[in-house]
Amino acid sequence: MSVDKNAGAANIDNEPIAGFMDPMVMSYTFKPANVIDQLQPGDSISGEVVVDSDKYWLENVKVTGHSAAPAEKPAASVHLPSLGDEVPDFKLTNQNGKSISLHQYRGETLLLTLIYTRCPFPDFCPRVSHEFSEIDKQLRSDPARYGKTHLLSISFDPAHDTPKVLRGYAFSSAGSKDPKLFQRWEFAVIPPPELPEFANYFALTYKEEGGLITHSLSTAVIAPDGKIFKWYHGADWQASDLLKDVAAAHAAS
Repeated sequence: MSVDKNAGAANIDNEPIAGFMDPMVMSYTFKPANVIDQLQPGDSISGEVVVDSDKYWLENVKVTGHSAAPAEKPAASVHLPSLGDEVPDFKLTNQNGKSISLHQYRGETLLLTLIYTRCPFPDFCPRVSHEFSEIDKQLRSDPARYGKTHLLSISFDPAHDTPKVLRGYAFSSAGSKDPKLFQRWEFAVIPPPELPEFANYFALTYKEEGGLITHSLSTAVIAPDGKIFKWYHGADWQASDLLKDVAAAHAAS
């Protein structure tokens, strides 16, 4: 689907692995790492998924079919947010049914992640929401940082994730029904007209199949000036990583 040689990872739309994984788009690294130099969007590959504790990668990768488009054509690639990129003022609807937009958070460090509430895969949206909950808890213990930081969990499933559904998901994710939660951690959905452009900007790939959405993961740290400070593709990050990014973004602003 896309190749990020700087990160050493590729988004792959994989077939099902019996007893382990349904078909979905996932971000993979490779062993040996130089395998990625052979790949371009549109290629078909075979390989072995190796899982060790909380890490995973691909080994014994072989290209079984080359893309018809030459590698230098960017049309097949997904946009990848880069350090210093200006973030567009995308419009969203939050858990209270209120219209919000990304530029309203300027002056704060914004942590943004993409989820959908029905996601059944523990290593995907549930894991991301758990890590955001941990970030929220740790920031609450530091009022100075808490007041300068905002969390935003954004659904790409507008047909299902209504404000009411988002509120229920929010309280479940945070382990609290305190409405004050939304002062610093909001849950929102992308309106259908905005979804294609939003997904492209944040390198979100998604595909509806059998009532579920197979998708990639995308998490961004947006500096107070509204520009990309750090971007994570996949789930290879923890709450502690984003908390360090928050501290660095605050120091740099």
